[in-house]
Amino acid sequence: MPSVDSHVPAAPAVLPPAYPDRAAWGTASKLRAWQAEALQLYLDKQPKDFLAVATPGAGKTTFALTVAAELLQRRVIDRITVVTPTEHLKVQWAEAADRAGIAIDPTFAGGKGRTNKDFQGVAVTYAGVAVNPLAFRVRTEKFRTLVILDEVHHGGDALSWGEGIREAFDPATRRLALTGTPFRSDDNPIPFVTYEHGHDGAARSRADYVYGYGHALRDHVVRPVIFMSYSGEMRWRTKAGDEVAARLGEPLTKDLTAQALRTALDPTGEWMPAVLAAADKRLTEVRRHMPDAGGLVISGDQNTARAYAKVLRELTGEAPTVVLSDEKAASKKIQTFSAGEQRWMVAVRMVSEGVDVPRLAVGVYATPTSTPLFFAQAIGRFVRARKRGETASVFVPSVTRLLSFAAEMEVERDHVLGRKNSAEDGDIFALEDDLLKKANEAEGASDDLDAKFEALGSDASFDRVVFDGGDYGMGGDLGSDEELDFLGLPGLLEPDQVRELLNKRQAKSLAQEKRRGKSTTRDEPTPVELATHEQVALLRRELNGLVAAWHHRTGQPHGVIHNDLRRKLGGPAAAHASSTELKDRIELIRDWATQRRA
Repeated sequence: MPSVDSHVPAAPAVLPPAYPDRAAWGTASKLRAWQAEALQLYLDKQPKDFLAVATPGAGKTTFALTVAAELLQRRVIDRITVVTPTEHLKVQWAEAADRAGIAIDPTFAGGKGRTNKDFQGVAVTYAGVAVNPLAFRVRTEKFRTLVILDEVHHGGDALSWGEGIREAFDPATRRLALTGTPFRSDDNPIPFVTYEHGHDGAARSRADYVYGYGHALRDHVVRPVIFMSYSGEMRWRTKAGDEVAARLGEPLTKDLTAQALRTALDPTGEWMPAVLAAADKRLTEVRRHMPDAGGLVISGDQNTARAYAKVLRELTGEAPTVVLSDEKAASKKIQTFSAGEQRWMVAVRMVSEGVDVPRLAVGVYATPTSTPLFFAQAIGRFVRARKRGETASVFVPSVTRLLSFAAEMEVERDHVLGRKNSAEDGDIFALEDDLLKKANEAEGASDDLDAKFEALGSDASFDRVVFDGGDYGMGGDLGSDEELDFLGLPGLLEPDQVRELLNKRQAKSLAQEKRRGKSTTRDEPTPVELATHEQVALLRRELNGLVAAWHHRTGQPHGVIHNDLRRKLGGPAAAHASSTELKDRIELIRDWATQRRA
């Protein structure tokens, strides 16, 4: 969990649901408990720099604009500068500020020098500041300025960006930094963020206030996310002309995993159209309870985005909205989709972070990008809750790295600089952080091989559902009862109801599997004769069944139980664990059950 000032409570457990009198007009009818608590902390401390970490969908914009309104009213500041990652977010901030009675100019550029008297502030991008930081510094020095750094981790995206915002906003009267994902995959320090050295010698970011996904889920501020995982057989030709066949999700080398995933995401194969069809079925079910629910396909590049859009048009009879980041009309398209009732939008990174489309309830993660930061940003597009009971469903390829991210949704992380130790220090993310930079560099080295790679074919099969750190389902063919049971989950469910339904379906699947096992003939394979990936899958299902049973007995969330097992025995998440590690965990949880009965 990110470091927090010792004066900050871990969770807003005492405050009432809201302080209506505190909300800046137009931002919200009332402040959520975490917003009120963070605001009170800010007003009590009156800091020059303040870092608020809040999960996507929690309401960081409302909090920041409430702070801005308070400081304007108290004449602590005269002007506001909002810095965002994208052009679209400038407009989004300006519209939200206008509803709060604060006029923000989203068209301002450093070269303009000034705005007219109608505006109390400006909205700019990190890239725009880096182009002309001196112009922004002059403006910051001229007025008592509050600088709101939205998704501040982007301040470390490039050396010029970090240096630019540091030069431009060092003289600011106040700086309010916001982020939903405070970690990065590199050692670039984030300007105006405080780092503290730990016992291991590494410097970790320190947040002044933290409101994580787990807290927000318990407060019904965000939606629970159900991950639908799909596997299948992939076939491709390598640069050397060799034909390779592999099953998506089984243990493979990094290069083979990347090639299998690339084959799956090829729009000319059978895997991607099948997953899009399953996602559209899920969207139809969700729309029974959320009539305006929309779906989003996150694509890796523009050509595949257009190809996915064509598949969806043939599938649904309705042309989806296609959003490409270099289009001038991209922001307008997103706004139109957000306000309408169209089924699908296909985008290339454009809506991976910060963009607010509250009706998005079904997603397809169809990009080869697999960093924890991008995954968290992408899933953040689906978690914003409008009313209690809304759920989100995200379809993902059965790649262990992605499934591990899905299983650890509630884990919060710091930005860590200069990590010296690897997995030896017990940090479950250490190994990933050590290898991520090398992995990304290796991906770049293979770009010249793209023209020689050829996807030959793919098919899809349902693998499992990931929710609250646990796996559900026994796998099945497309259209099987197993798949349809999960696709047909109601669109309006509380988190506890989701767990209950998934546990019931898991019990049903296990019972059916047991009955099928009793009726097997001698000609069918015994467990010893099963392929390695099949043995691992069976062990993982057995472990998840025991975890579900332990959850019913103790009331502990699935993710907590899995983490307890890992803490006792070591090793990676269940999606990564070897057969030996899975057997050890199965034995340990059986021991727990025996001791409890005794």
